Amino acid sequence: MEFGVVFPQTEIGTDPGAIAALAQAAEDLGFAHLLVYDHVLGAVPRGGDWHGYTYKDPFHEPLVLFGYLAGVTTRLVLATGILILPQRQTALVAKQAAEVDILSRGRLRLGVGVGWNTVEYEALGENFRRRGARLEEQIAVLRALWSSEVVTFTGRFHRIIEAGINPLPVQRPIPIWFGGESETAMHRIARLGDGWIPGGTLRTPHARHPQVPGGYPAMVARFREYLREAGRPADAVALERRVAVTAGPEKWASTVEEWRQIGGTHVSLSTMNAGFLSPDQHITAMRRFREAVP
Repeated sequence: MEFGVVFPQTEIGTDPGAIAALAQAAEDLGFAHLLVYDHVLGAVPRGGDWHGYTYKDPFHEPLVLFGYLAGVTTRLVLATGILILPQRQTALVAKQAAEVDILSRGRLRLGVGVGWNTVEYEALGENFRRRGARLEEQIAVLRALWSSEVVTFTGRFHRIIEAGINPLPVQRPIPIWFGGESETAMHRIARLGDGWIPGGTLRTPHARHPQVPGGYPAMVARFREYLREAGRPADAVALERRVAVTAGPEKWASTVEEWRQIGGTHVSLSTMNAGFLSPDQHITAMRRFREAVP
């Protein structure tokens, strides 16, 4: 089991020294990875079903942030959890991710997903309704660009004729993990993923994502059926779960044990939304977790 920590995007502030100190503390405390959330734009809430972040929530751009963190850490895996890939240009993401992988000496893990914010898609010039189909083609394009000097690819959304990125990444290809818990997402991850980060549905159910009967064990069992249908072994996809610092030591331990029993491979601690007012408080909470969950 590997332990990581969620980068407190909306609470860390803009002091580069504090950002570096938090990442270095995570590394010094033995966390294996830093998981970073993503939003390009925040919007004014629209309608009663709005359930996410707004324009008031600050978000550091993950790949630029990783370029900085690559220089102030040495072992910490830098993971997006998740990058909203379909609203971005695929070849540009391939280039940026390869650069981060080079600067970090092979420590990038690219978590991707389709997102939920229609405002971002509109502003970035992409079609929200085609995001699932676009994501699947993007995976093929990314892996081709990361693995070959020259690529020719013609699909529904991409046309690349005898071109490639240079330099190539250290990891060829960079691992691609996925978020998402819908049936469509789980089938896609079973076919294409290196890892899966289930999360929000089971923590905060709402009208569009009701509570899943049987919780995580039932969902992972169903996912493994999808792996079998895809012709992949049960352990082909790494599994990462998050736990909130506010849950407390007893819940931390039971969560980790349940996840271990069903074959989970990674757990990330989230120190967000705990009322912390300084980076030092986040670091103190990280230390408490590592002392309680060896």
